[in-house]
Amino acid sequence: MSSDKAVIQVRDLAKRYDIYENPRDRLKQLVIPRLSKMASYAGLKKRDEAPVYHRAFWALQGISFEVRPGETLGIIGRNGSGKSTLLQIIAGTLSPTAGEVNVTGRVAALLELGSGFNPEFSGRENVLLNARILGLNRDQIEARYDQIAAFADIGDFIDQPVKTYSSGMFVRLAFAVQAHIDASIVIIDEALAVGDVFFRQKCYARLEEIRASGAAVLLVSHAMTDIEQFCDRAILLDHGKTSFIGDATEASKKYYHLHQKRLLKIEIEPDGAQVAKSAVGAPLVSGLDFWPDDHNFVDATSLTQIGDGWATCLRYTVCDVNNHQCASFGQGETAVFYYEFLIERPISVPLAGIVLQNERGINVHGKGALEHYVNAPSHLPKGTVIRCRQTIELKLELGEYTFEVGLATIDGATYDRVSELNHEGIFSHIERLCHMPRAGVLAIGWRPAHDGPPLTHHGIADLPGSFEYAFDTPDAK
Repeated sequence: MSSDKAVIQVRDLAKRYDIYENPRDRLKQLVIPRLSKMASYAGLKKRDEAPVYHRAFWALQGISFEVRPGETLGIIGRNGSGKSTLLQIIAGTLSPTAGEVNVTGRVAALLELGSGFNPEFSGRENVLLNARILGLNRDQIEARYDQIAAFADIGDFIDQPVKTYSSGMFVRLAFAVQAHIDASIVIIDEALAVGDVFFRQKCYARLEEIRASGAAVLLVSHAMTDIEQFCDRAILLDHGKTSFIGDATEASKKYYHLHQKRLLKIEIEPDGAQVAKSAVGAPLVSGLDFWPDDHNFVDATSLTQIGDGWATCLRYTVCDVNNHQCASFGQGETAVFYYEFLIERPISVPLAGIVLQNERGINVHGKGALEHYVNAPSHLPKGTVIRCRQTIELKLELGEYTFEVGLATIDGATYDRVSELNHEGIFSHIERLCHMPRAGVLAIGWRPAHDGPPLTHHGIADLPGSFEYAFDTPDAK
């Protein structure tokens, strides 16, 4: 990230909307205060305080931040938290009620894609017109036109009126124009999700090019994987106010905690005692056959943890299969993670697990008690210490990886039925209790020579599969 002067400066920004219960109240608010004011000037009546027929809704309050060249800032929050309002003010299409916004440089705003297109014009004509509106001169437009057309990839339809386009073709062309104006500031509101998978891949690749060029990027997305992968920092908005601003990975975890909190339901036995019993009906294992010595562990209590006070990560370590503390592995070797949580309040079924992220911030692996469907207690009382041992075969591309340690909980009835439920049905019942983003780092290098070829695969993951040859060679005749 560059240390140059900020290209976006936001200071104590606020935006208020006046909400009317019905159209008549809007008319009253427009007319009656003016009539009262005129009457007071004429001396017909004493001037009273003007009547108010609306209520104020603050979409944004007290928002302040800066963005520097080359930085990608994520903006996250639930629907209605003020994200789009903030972007529109920065883009200049909406005026603030209070505060100030200073923007330096050309802005490409991928908000309402295609909002400036004329449906009667052809795609080609709209490209030329839209690019001119966005600040490109004739020579610049001609130099970029072929790139824009190739990126949109809509073929001969580019010479047809856009009113004949499908919605997918429309947004592809609009995105292509905005993505090729060489802006120093790029504002993206969920626009990376347009089109089919091939076009989305091009969008992500183009975003990487924009970032590499040194442009500042503001990215709004509900996909936390995008925020963690592309953003240096992120702002978490909650009801129009800044709930958090800082590291993008930490912000995404706080987003989950802030907006998935519900009252945890603890099932109580008839006599009132909370007992530990298996959520899947099998006997519980009282302990593990091996646990590392204390000096092998990293104390986690002083590290950044994201949670709501229900649990705390106490410590963790990473070992090889011989239970020696280790941070560097050969491709395909097994890492053994040991970690502990202290339960601060009674919870239902515990779901602990590990997430691995590569150097580009992509979650390449995430697995734990839920995915392994382990036997787990349906109730845990306050004061319980959970010890976890998890093995992961590192069948990943060479490089450095950060790992996250986390704990969640789910009610026993849902856990009993996980094999019958879809993804949404399961995850809507999960409560995130404690997460440690970027708890540690491990490296994956070449395999030892005695294990076979030094490289087992290309790309992120080593997927199970098979390969066979068949040869038809010319016969000697």
